[in-house]
Amino acid sequence: MPPPQIDPKAVFLNIPYDEEFRSLYVAYIVGLYHLGLVPHIAAEIPGGARRLERIFDLIQGCRYSIHDLSRVELSGTPDQTPRFNIPLELGMTITWQRLNPTRHNWYVWESEPYRIQRSTSDLNGTDAYIHNGTPEGILSGLRNAFWSDDAPAVPKILEYHRFVEGNVDAILKRNGTHNLFALGVFKDLCLLCSYLATLLRYAPN
Repeated sequence: MPPPQIDPKAVFLNIPYDEEFRSLYVAYIVGLYHLGLVPHIAAEIPGGARRLERIFDLIQGCRYSIHDLSRVELSGTPDQTPRFNIPLELGMTITWQRLNPTRHNWYVWESEPYRIQRSTSDLNGTDAYIHNGTPEGILSGLRNAFWSDDAPAVPKILEYHRFVEGNVDAILKRNGTHNLFALGVFKDLCLLCSYLATLLRYAPN
């Protein structure tokens, strides 16, 4: 079976799915839309095939991917289980890109400088974007990774980030869930961010 057709604006987000990541999750979505890109997450995958195969199909259909290793740590549960999903999906992506170098670009984000050299030493030589655990750091990294001459300034995107984050609870209520990463919540966030990005693009200088 041939790989899925590539969407040149699509970005696969390989990020932690937990409440503590909320503000950074919103920053990724806001930032990507304001840079003319479209985020995708595993929650969009329909049922049917095995989850890993579906995730790989999603990665193959995206021109870019972002892998946030800032929360690759032991879980807070009593059994202290390490989180391996993000490195696993990064490994799948690296393999795909190596076999198809013109079809995909991947990027690594971290919260602390040099930690990647200890946590994932095989990535030595990879320039990770360091966000310091802040939305501003996420937006600055996105702007550098996906630079364009008409990219809006980080302070301006931060204004939209604050607006979107202030509406997250209403979006959760609308979808009848507390799960920030549920498909309906993600889609509503994308609709709002896409609308705001369009407003900014056509706003008078």
